[in-house]
Amino acid sequence: MKFRLRDCLYICCWCIYILFVAVFAQYEFTKDEVDNMRQRTKEMFYFAYNGYVHHAYPHDELRPLTCDGVNTWGNYSLTLVDALDTLGVMGNNTEFQRVANVVAETLNPNKDVNVSVFETNIRVIGGLLSAHLMSRHMGVAVEDDWPCNGPLLRLAERFAQKLLPAFNTPTGMPYGTVNLLHGVDPNETPETCTAAVGTYIVEFGTLSRLTGKSIYENKAMRAMFSLHSMASKIGLVGNHINVLTGVWTAVDSGVGAGVDSYFEYMVKGANLLRSTDLMTMFKKHMPSIEKYVKQGDWYMWVNMKSGAVTIPIFQSLEAFWPGLQTMVGDIENAYKTLLNYFEVWNQFGMTPEFYSITQKAPYKLREGYPLRPELIESILYVYKATKDPLLLQMGKQILHAIETTAKTECGYATIKDVRDHTLENRMESFFLAETTKYLYLLFDPDNFLHNTGKQGHVVTMKDGSKCVVEAGGYIFNTEAHPISPAALHCCYKRHVDVEEITQFINDLDENSYSERTSKLKYNHKRKHKFKHNVWKNKTIVNNDSRLVCPAPPHHLRLNMYGEVYVGD
Repeated sequence: MKFRLRDCLYICCWCIYILFVAVFAQYEFTKDEVDNMRQRTKEMFYFAYNGYVHHAYPHDELRPLTCDGVNTWGNYSLTLVDALDTLGVMGNNTEFQRVANVVAETLNPNKDVNVSVFETNIRVIGGLLSAHLMSRHMGVAVEDDWPCNGPLLRLAERFAQKLLPAFNTPTGMPYGTVNLLHGVDPNETPETCTAAVGTYIVEFGTLSRLTGKSIYENKAMRAMFSLHSMASKIGLVGNHINVLTGVWTAVDSGVGAGVDSYFEYMVKGANLLRSTDLMTMFKKHMPSIEKYVKQGDWYMWVNMKSGAVTIPIFQSLEAFWPGLQTMVGDIENAYKTLLNYFEVWNQFGMTPEFYSITQKAPYKLREGYPLRPELIESILYVYKATKDPLLLQMGKQILHAIETTAKTECGYATIKDVRDHTLENRMESFFLAETTKYLYLLFDPDNFLHNTGKQGHVVTMKDGSKCVVEAGGYIFNTEAHPISPAALHCCYKRHVDVEEITQFINDLDENSYSERTSKLKYNHKRKHKFKHNVWKNKTIVNNDSRLVCPAPPHHLRLNMYGEVYVGD
């Protein structure tokens, strides 16, 4: 039965591919057409952005049917924070500078409010870090020690400090919720989803590399390694786990909601931090995913212990997966999977949250489309790898559908039901952080985020040292906030140099010249093996020679990924 199902799925996939090629393969977009689509995307962003500023700020989100605001994720003015680096991507220096000042002066983590640890990390901390690293490029008068210091970086660290109590568990895996003022409630449930355990290394690793404080990277690494160690005998992880005991409480395994960004951050963290440990983890999972979860060119939900299919569905959050396949070099399979997913879009004019592969219909109560970015995200990265104009056509169709279906008097609304295109009174912040950003980048081949390492900027630090920043290879967090590896290298190297000099001076008082020389040579050649502490004695340790390269070659850069947040 399993063989026949796979066989039918393969045939369907190739039929879809042949149909797409027959319709679009011969079409080439002119520069004027691409420029027009870029301009339309920019207009879409600003219509939604201005609607939020005029009708909803300082609330978290705009309600686009009633043109007012609502707090959803902690009352942070979340849409403003999430949209800040999109202003930078679109080249609006003036508004970027204004909003950066507003955020730095008004955002306050000292609130008596319960927040999602996961969402606060990817949206708030991720947004602040990205805007901090983009500040010089956007004409902000940065501090002498930038990128290793700055108001948005300090604010991001204050938020991270508020999340740290959630990680104080026997397993090192964090609770799902924390109170910013009082920490973890004694009655807080210990059950949380896999993605909410394993989606911190990009933001927390960035904080540690920029500030020289090891605690953030250590916490994120321990959580991820602890989770990985609890995979089943066949190499799969479940959907929810008890962070106190390490017992799985939901054993459905897949690449969609509740699991998705766990896999994403292994690959992304491996490349951002040059961690062979993280890439090894990912490679251990992939054979199991390909053997059990993959059915034809679809990815279904299976039992983590037996591998048997439990739910034959496609979730819209899974649409990030072809982008991930592209990033690890599996472009052919990425394209096949993407064509499957886009066929769902064509069926309804957008993708429902849950789609039955066998029934070819949305699941009841999961018929909506909240303007998610994952499909356009994968289109962008497959296009960067192939330059196939068919992918520009896909982007054009998505742009047109949102323009004509979701637009309201003051913004763009969630599609409540993809079958009749009725609207819901919500515009999530990721529409401005991700969906419009990925569309814009698809139609803007000369954007600075597409830098392949041919350009960079030399900054002189307060101590007179120099380093190269803005050298390309940007890594997007799961909310599409770009992180510059060159900036991390700049501060990382500086912190290492300071530690080595300090240690050398201390040795002058204790050791003979010959002993000092011997120890210095040993430290220079030392290799560090991760054992739940990536910073030996709170000192940054270079465990990969590629760290010296601020702009690694294309096959080592994983500058994709967008928002892949957890569903109910």
